[in-house]
Formats: sequence, C-alpha cells, structure tokens
Amino acid sequence: MSESPAFIPDYLFLGHITHDVTPDGPRLGGTVSYGAHTAVAMGQKVGILTSAKPDEPLLADLPASVRVINIPAEHTTMFENRYVGSARTQYMYHRALTLTPAMLPPAWRQARLIHIAPIAYEVDLAFFTFFEQGAICVTPQGFMRRREADGLVKTIHWADADRALPHVRLTVFSEEDIQHDPSLEHTFARLSPIAVLTRAERGGTVYQGAERADFAAIEVEQVGPTGAGDVFASALHIALDRLGDLPRAIRVAAYLAGRSITREGFDSAPTPDEIATAWAMVGV
Repeated sequence: MSESPAFIPDYLFLGHITHDVTPDGPRLGGTVSYGAHTAVAMGQKVGILTSAKPDEPLLADLPASVRVINIPAEHTTMFENRYVGSARTQYMYHRALTLTPAMLPPAWRQARLIHIAPIAYEVDLAFFTFFEQGAICVTPQGFMRRREADGLVKTIHWADADRALPHVRLTVFSEEDIQHDPSLEHTFARLSPIAVLTRAERGGTVYQGAERADFAAIEVEQVGPTGAGDVFASALHIALDRLGDLPRAIRVAAYLAGRSITREGFDSAPTPDEIATAWAMVGV
C-alpha cells in the first residue's frame, strides 16, 4: 500500500511478516509483527517495510495504526514448526522478496529507531550503513538460517556479522538462536556496542564494552512464550532511547517480556497498566 511522504515513523521495522502454519490454521508471525504490537502499545508511531503477497489477509492482524509498505511478492514467507517432544524441526515453504534501501521512502529514512528484524535472511546488508541519524537494533536470528531444497531450515554461521554489528546500537539474541554455535555469544558481544543474550526464564546477560552483567527474569506462570523475545527487544530499544540508561532499560524490557508470557499470541503485547508499572519501576 502506498504511504504519504509526510509520515515519519518513530519506530521502523525491516523484515518479513510470516504466514505461520499451525494446527489451528494460518497465523501472522515474524519479529516485525510481535515487535509492532509492542511498539504501538508503548506509544510509538510504527512503520514496517516488508514483502508479502499483495492480498495477504494476515496483514490485517497488525495494529490498525501501523503503516505498512508491502513489496508485492508471489508468496508470503511461510513457516511451519514440527515438534517431537520438545525438539523442533522448522520448515520454510515460501520466501518473499529481499528488502533493499531503494524500497524505503525518503521520509521513512528519518525514523528515530530502526529495528532490523530478519526472519529469512531477507534484509539487505546495506541497511546497516544506510541511516545517518537513527539508532539501530538488530535481532539477527534470520541471518543465521538456510533453507534446504525440501524447505528444511538449518542454522548457519552469519558470515557478515563483523561488517554489520559495529554499526548498530543494540544486538539482541537468544540462547536458541546460537545453540548451533555458542561461541557467537562472545563474537556478538565483541562486535556490537551493546549485546544482550536472553535466556528465557533464566534472564540474560548484557555486554557493553568490557563490562558484563547478568539480569533476572521476573517470576510468572507461563502460558505462551511465543513472541517474548520480540517484546523484549522492542521494549529495550524504546526504553534505552527514552532513558539513556542501560540497566534501567533492561529492567523495563525484562518486566514487559516476563508479563508477555502470561498470555498468548498478540495479547502478549504490553498492557497500559504494565507499561505504567514498568516506567514507575525505573522512576519515570
């Protein structure tokens, strides 16, 4: 859909929305989808640059206020997760188009916060040096995937990390993202000005320069963990921008991500009361 050049997002997401195949039918997925719900809840004007079928009905499940530039593709990126016990096998049946800087309207280049959020290695590396003023967060899981001929998704080494991460403010990744190569924890910490490794209910670790600090997760009864990492990353990017203080921003993000797993689907986005509580915790 076309957009007015007058619109400048506060928070710009770059990445594919996904059609997730589930036993209950198709569902909207992707970091940009969960992140957009979080950013809107936290008062941001949100824009998404993505690629999907031009008539993709799942786009209607994004918040109504989100402005979307959809680069039309033959197929929407489609994933299915198959489980045997707790072991997951992931398949990618379709992949939409690669996103490049030329697809972004000039006004959108003025976004204050940019979130590079690939799900299927779809974001061009040129975006890392494209923005002159906005602060960049990257959730790199989608750069560490490869699709086999039968659709099976395998994890791989991200060969361009050394070219990309020095240009961002914030890198957020999970233990699951790097389980194929745990040494990436220290690689990402070395390359990124701020790197955060999340460990689900065990909290996580923050790296900033030579400093390392662990943080705890809040104790809650888990209902639906999907999207919690996206809530955490988006909330942290926003809180860091507002507070300019990393430990306080981590507290905000950890609280909102923890609360998110008490609900399922996009209901995991922070509620007004949760957001008020999170800010109050850090003196805002």
